[in-house]
Amino acid sequence: MSRRNPPVPRRLLAAAVAVCAATALTVSVAGPVAAHGSDPTAGTRADTPAGAPAAAPADGQADGKAKAKADPDEAAVLGEEHAQEHALTRQMLAAVGEYPQSTRTERLKALGESQAAANLGFDPSESGRFREYFPSPDFAAHIAQLPTGKVLLFSFERIEKNPQKEPAPTDTIGKENAGRAYLWDPAKGTGTDAFTKVTPPVVNMPDGLNQPRPAPFFCAGHSFLPNGMLGVFGGNLGGNGGSGAKLSLVFDPWQEVWYQNKDMAVGRWYPSVVTGMDGRQLIMSGQSELGWGTPTAIVERFPALDKAVPVAKTDKPEGWSIGKFKADAPFKRDYPHLFSLRDGKIYGLGRSPDQQWTFDINSETRTALPARPDNPPAPGAMAPPQGFGRNYGSAVPLPAGFRGPDSVLVLGGDRDDPNTYQLVGGQWSKQQPRAFGRTQDDTLLLPDATLLTVNGAFDIRDYGNGTYNPNADLKYRQTELRDENGNWKLGPAQRLPRGYHSNAVVLPDGRVMVTGDELQQLANDPDINDDMNGSIEIYEPAYLHQGSRPNLGMVFNPSVAYNEKITVSSSTPNDVTRAVLLAPTTATHSVNTSQRHLELRIKSRGGSFLELQAPPSAAAAPPGYYMIFLLNEEGAPSTAGWVQLKPASGGQTP
Repeated sequence: MSRRNPPVPRRLLAAAVAVCAATALTVSVAGPVAAHGSDPTAGTRADTPAGAPAAAPADGQADGKAKAKADPDEAAVLGEEHAQEHALTRQMLAAVGEYPQSTRTERLKALGESQAAANLGFDPSESGRFREYFPSPDFAAHIAQLPTGKVLLFSFERIEKNPQKEPAPTDTIGKENAGRAYLWDPAKGTGTDAFTKVTPPVVNMPDGLNQPRPAPFFCAGHSFLPNGMLGVFGGNLGGNGGSGAKLSLVFDPWQEVWYQNKDMAVGRWYPSVVTGMDGRQLIMSGQSELGWGTPTAIVERFPALDKAVPVAKTDKPEGWSIGKFKADAPFKRDYPHLFSLRDGKIYGLGRSPDQQWTFDINSETRTALPARPDNPPAPGAMAPPQGFGRNYGSAVPLPAGFRGPDSVLVLGGDRDDPNTYQLVGGQWSKQQPRAFGRTQDDTLLLPDATLLTVNGAFDIRDYGNGTYNPNADLKYRQTELRDENGNWKLGPAQRLPRGYHSNAVVLPDGRVMVTGDELQQLANDPDINDDMNGSIEIYEPAYLHQGSRPNLGMVFNPSVAYNEKITVSSSTPNDVTRAVLLAPTTATHSVNTSQRHLELRIKSRGGSFLELQAPPSAAAAPPGYYMIFLLNEEGAPSTAGWVQLKPASGGQTP
C-alpha cells in the first residue's frame, strides 16, 4: 500500500504511472537526516529519539553506484532502468536492520512529553485538547462511525513489524494477503474488552494459489446505504505493484456481520464510493486487476437498478448484483473526492487539477467542470508530472443552512501549498490558507459547523526526514481549526505524527477519534509482541470546555420522510438555540464522501419537547442515518441522537 507521487517525468511510462507511486521508493537506511521542506514558521523540531536503528548498505553497491537485478516481468512493462529501481528498493528494504522494542518505547515516551510541552500554550476552551491515548487491535486504514454508536476499523494482516519497511501485503500473493476488522464500543471504555473482532468473509482470490483467507479489502472504497449498512468495494488482489480486487461486501452494524455480493465488473484498488440522493452507491476509479497502476474508467452502481435500495435494518444485501453506469469517469489518479450536493448531482473532484466533473445519476451523463486553480510549485520545488496534481488530501462539503451543501472546500494534498480552494456554482476560488501545506490530512465537519484538521505528513510514508523514516517534523502533529467565517488557526498537537492511512471521525458524544498510520503505530508500539499494534487518541473540541451542554433525551420518531417533523425531548429546552444533522462518516486515504452538516428548523417548543423539521429532500440530505445534535448559544452540542431519513418506496427519492 505504499504510494508516492512519481518524482520525475521520465517515470511516465504508459502502463506504469501509478506503480511508480506504489513501489518506486527511496529508503532512508541511515537514521534521521535534516528535515527536507520543513516550514520554518511552524517552530517545531524533528523527532529524533536516541537509539534509532541504522541499516547496513544494500548489496551490490560499489563505487557509489547501486546495482540490482531487475525482475523480467517488471522490465517488460516498465523498462529495464525503471525495473532496476524497483529491484534496488526491495534490496534496500531487505537490508534495513531490526527495530528494537527499546526504541519504540523511548519514541512513545518522547512524543508524549513533547506533546504535553507543546500544548501548554493552548486554552482548551478556545482550542480544545487531546485527553486520551490507548492501544487498538487494528491499524485502522479504514474507519466508519456506525449508527449503533460503535466504530468499525479495518485494514490488513501485517507482514512486517519494522516501521522502516512496508508492513502491508500489497505485493504478497496468497493467504498472507488478508484483511481484518474490529469494532470499538466507546461505551465499554478503552481496554481490550471494548474491541470485538468481526472477520470479513473468507474468499478464495483468483490468484491461482487456492488459499482461502479473510477478504483482502484494504485500500477499498466505502459509503453508507440507507439502512445504515456499509458498502465496501474493491481491495488488493496482490502482486503486480498493487492490483485491484473485484470484491463487493456489506457490513451489517445491526447484526455485526459481513455479507458478500456478486463481484464487480472490474478490479479496483483505491476506488472511491459515494451514496447519491437515490440511496444507491456510485463506485469510481481505482487500479484494475491488471496491476502496474492500470486505472479503470468504468463506473458501477450498487445495488443495480433492478433491486430496491435497502431501507430496513432487516434488508440483507447478500448475493446482490452491481450495475454499470453509462458514463465513464476517466480519472488519472485514484481516490478522487466524490460528493452528492444540493442539486442532486455527484461531484467528482480528482487530484489532477484538470479532472473535475459532475455526474447526473438520472441521465447517467458526465459534464466537465473548470480546472482547479492549484498553486504553481514553490521556487526550487519539483513539479509533479503534467496532469498528476495533488497527493492525498482533504475535501469537505461546506455547511449551507437548511437546504444542504452547494459547495466543496478542497485542502491539503500539497506540502508546498497551504491554500484552500472552494468550488461553488461551478466556479473555483482561492480561500483562506492554513498555516502550512500538508498531505495525508483529515478534515472533519464538527456539530457547530466549524472544521478541524488533524493528521498530515510531508509525503506518503515520509514525515519530513525521508521515506520509511518514522522520525518526524513535528509540525504535522498540530491541528488546525476553521471558524464559521472561514478563518484558520493552529490548535493543539496530537501524540503521534500520523500521515498515510491516518483517519478520524466525530463520535456521537461530540469528541473526535483520531487513529491510523501503521508505520507510526508500529514505531511507537509499547509492546510489539502483543495483539494491540494500533492506537487511538481522543480530541475534545473547545465546545466541550465552555460550560454546561444542552440535553437531548429521546428521538420519538427515529425514522422519518423528508419534510416531516422530528420530535425530541430535552431536559434543557430553553437552552437550545439550534438543531443540526451531522452525517456519520466513513473514511480512508483522506477521502470522506459521506460528510454533511444541515441545520434543522425548530418549528415549535412545548414543555420538554421540541418539534424539528426534517430536510426538504434527498438532494439536501441523501437517505440514511444521521446524528441529531441540539446546540446552545455558545455552540456546545448535546450528545447525539439518531434519525433515519427514508427514501421513497422502491428506492426512488425526490
